[in-house]
Amino acid sequence: MILYLDTSALVKLYVREAGSVAVRREAQAAEAVATSVVAYAEARAAFARLVRERPVSSRLHRERVSQLDRDWEHYVVVELTPGVARRSGELAELRALRGFDAIHLASALWLHSAYSRGIDFMAFDRRLAAAATAAGLRLARN
Repeated sequence: MILYLDTSALVKLYVREAGSVAVRREAQAAEAVATSVVAYAEARAAFARLVRERPVSSRLHRERVSQLDRDWEHYVVVELTPGVARRSGELAELRALRGFDAIHLASALWLHSAYSRGIDFMAFDRRLAAAATAAGLRLARN
């Protein structure tokens, strides 16, 4: 099984918060972890926001970025191709999704069609999770 993580789930691999244990458990059980190429920039933005809004040390911030950089090489990263971008636009309209959420859903659906293995989708946004279910994806436990 391939575990697809949107950015809200991916960040929980690096930041201890509600849901982190579930994401780690599912990631360890998966054959592979996948995400969209846009998740890298989104995760870095989330890490930077934590530095601005919480008392997070620069050392901890650097450790998170370094770990993400090391792990990134092992993730299945879905590129934002013209086809995925077009499908994202359709999903944004159809399911009332924000742009990056639509990109994540379109990326997971592309992966689902490209691989014969099962895909579990994990997101902590209710609307995105509901849209993934409506599109036929199986949700990972969170």
